Amino acid sequence: MVEPNNNMNKDLTIETDSILREMNSLDKNKKIITISKLGHITDEKIITELISFLDDDDIKIRGEVFSVLCLNENDISEKLVNSLSKTSKNIRAFCSLILANRNDKNAITSIIKLTNDSNSIVRACAFGALGHLRAKTASKEIHLGIFDSNVEVKKSASYALILINEEFLDGEIIELEKQEDPEFRKILKKIVK
Repeated sequence: MVEPNNNMNKDLTIETDSILREMNSLDKNKKIITISKLGHITDEKIITELISFLDDDDIKIRGEVFSVLCLNENDISEKLVNSLSKTSKNIRAFCSLILANRNDKNAITSIIKLTNDSNSIVRACAFGALGHLRAKTASKEIHLGIFDSNVEVKKSASYALILINEEFLDGEIIELEKQEDPEFRKILKKIVK
């Protein structure tokens, strides 16, 4: 039996701690540079910390984290799916979009739950993610999204219906015609022949 190499475990712990310190640097540029190098990371502590940065006040940091998590070719789906239930609306919303960009069809059921989220940004992102994933199994929820109280959610649901090749029902077309937003005219041109 081979004994675990304690020195190797210590080295990994030191490396993880060092990366976490750099990620939490007060120097924004140093933080962004560190995050940008984490595209192939598998360490769960670091992945968890990256996900938490989706709620950072700085849009550049959120954007860098979004890119790094989208491009990470390792299996980090479980961490992302678990984050769909976080209290932060930004984390819920961005994780649904990251899963969609990673073409993670196994996340569809979890993303469907976000179509009833209390936050309109999360609902809009969920519909966008479902459309991107061509989630036909979510057609019922996407149809309901047309009647959401928020205009951006309605738009997202409308585009999702187009992406999954669903026909709009008469009541949905009437609902879209009522909207006073030029974006809906574009949508209606696509669906009304």
